[in-house]
Amino acid sequence: MLDAYKNFETLIPSPKGAGAEHKGEDGRFVENLIRSFLSKYLPKELEVLTGFIVRPAVKVGKNDKSRRNENDHHSTQLDIVIYNSAHYPVFLRSNDTVIVPPEGVICIISVKKTLNPKDIKDELYALKEASKLCRSNSLRGPYLALVSMDNNIIRKRPETIDWIFKNMKSLYDADDDLAFDDMIGYIGAVKHWGILKKRPNKKNPKEARYVMFKHDYNTENHLWLQFLLTGILSVYYDNSRTNITRPGFTSFPSGRNYDRELGIITAKIPAKITD
Repeated sequence: MLDAYKNFETLIPSPKGAGAEHKGEDGRFVENLIRSFLSKYLPKELEVLTGFIVRPAVKVGKNDKSRRNENDHHSTQLDIVIYNSAHYPVFLRSNDTVIVPPEGVICIISVKKTLNPKDIKDELYALKEASKLCRSNSLRGPYLALVSMDNNIIRKRPETIDWIFKNMKSLYDADDDLAFDDMIGYIGAVKHWGILKKRPNKKNPKEARYVMFKHDYNTENHLWLQFLLTGILSVYYDNSRTNITRPGFTSFPSGRNYDRELGIITAKIPAKITD
């Protein structure tokens, strides 16, 4: 994937020497690359799409009328929505752009060509609000991720990782209606580093423990994809969504440990731990 993007930068170079010439196309190309790579490895029931989530104020399940007194709500436009279209309907479709109900959403990903300081709170807030639309009394929430090819934060903020975690914690601590699933599962700059949320145990189901991985450029460019696939499949095969056994698909045979533990953020609403 990195080779394909390098070719794009070479063929459509920027006069300033950073990225391709057209920022809009630059971003869309990255988004399409990530969608293409994920599509290769996910079950065929899962479509990798873009668009909106709409939570209508209608009955769900057999007897759940909990939304009866609500209003309809919708998300902002989402870069990547991974959706179980084999078991859930689509409200509207135009090629790969869709409007879907929340129950079939397995993963939501924000994509940036280059991650800037302003993106941290803006993108995490949008993902958090989209996650709240997907809340269910019975289903584990979708996996949330923010993925970029590169980042400018390291140049503007020497203490990059600590600064990112501080902003994450500030955003989440201020939300009195925060569920464990509303917090980001993975955030990273593919070429350099990744921050991962660990699943909680039954003893502390509200605690999100975050750890950081530095990527060796020559040998660990695959880590971001491993982390994303692991998170997506963990939701898809969760006992709340299926009785199919989760396959041993992603692995880290070297026993690679994380480089740093960043800290814990406590949710107000605990995680659904079903396995």
